[in-house]
Amino acid sequence: MIAQSKLQGTLLLNESLARYNSWRVGGKADRVYIPAGLQDLQDFLQDLDGNEPVNFIGLGSNLLVRDGGVRGTVIVMHNALNTLEMQGDLIYADAGVTSAKVAKFSAKQSKRGAEFLAGIPGTVGGALAMNAGCHGGETWDIVNKVLTIDTHGKLHERSRDEFVATYRHVEMPAKNEWFIGAWFQLANGSAAEAELTIKNLLAKRLATQPLNLPNAGSTFRNPEGDYAARLIEETRLKGYAIGGASVSEKHANFIVNIGGATALDVQSIIRHVQAQVKARFGVALETEVRLLGR
Repeated sequence: MIAQSKLQGTLLLNESLARYNSWRVGGKADRVYIPAGLQDLQDFLQDLDGNEPVNFIGLGSNLLVRDGGVRGTVIVMHNALNTLEMQGDLIYADAGVTSAKVAKFSAKQSKRGAEFLAGIPGTVGGALAMNAGCHGGETWDIVNKVLTIDTHGKLHERSRDEFVATYRHVEMPAKNEWFIGAWFQLANGSAAEAELTIKNLLAKRLATQPLNLPNAGSTFRNPEGDYAARLIEETRLKGYAIGGASVSEKHANFIVNIGGATALDVQSIIRHVQAQVKARFGVALETEVRLLGR
């Protein structure tokens, strides 16, 4: 383990992860590290024990941290790697930059095609990892190449063709690599039109999603040719609650923390919804959210 005196970032021991995910639930991590920059992250990984479990998170907006906590180290990218700039005709964004910030920056550069990112409540790293999308757009539709880092702190610049991106899933070309940044290739357009599209998208999001309560975005993937929200609503599960968690009254595909929820509450609702939808429609709903910990 790297000596704490050498670290430029912030190392926290036995740290609750509830503050690092948008559901505000979950247990503690053995270690949480918030790097001061890319070189600091490389140094940190190079000095870690090779058997140390490592997980990367951004805003934790697509994540359910279990109540038993997480062994090893959790690296928090948000507020750590935040470069966002034009590089030639491409837009480069670090993994810690929010997706919404990329959308707004792209619009100001008179680029079109990234407006949908304004509706994704997470960071670039998370959007890349799950091929996040909404309103007809998906992250990997606009990726030109990416930068990854491995367990030894070595950087890899990889082309779009090295990855297989499908609905809410991305196959990595190598194990134990995490996204550090991406270059996005966008068409030229009108800044005013792009900004108007983003404004309308955000207004629709505010009107239809329970943004006033802790949530993790859409809980379930949409089945082919249908919508998870429709199936859940038709099963009369809006408002169904266990402990401090509930199926949102505003959007059936959102589970919200109405106060004091545990990860077990959330997981119990997920299982109940899956069972009820399966019984009524014969559809097996799959989750979008990633489970982390014990």
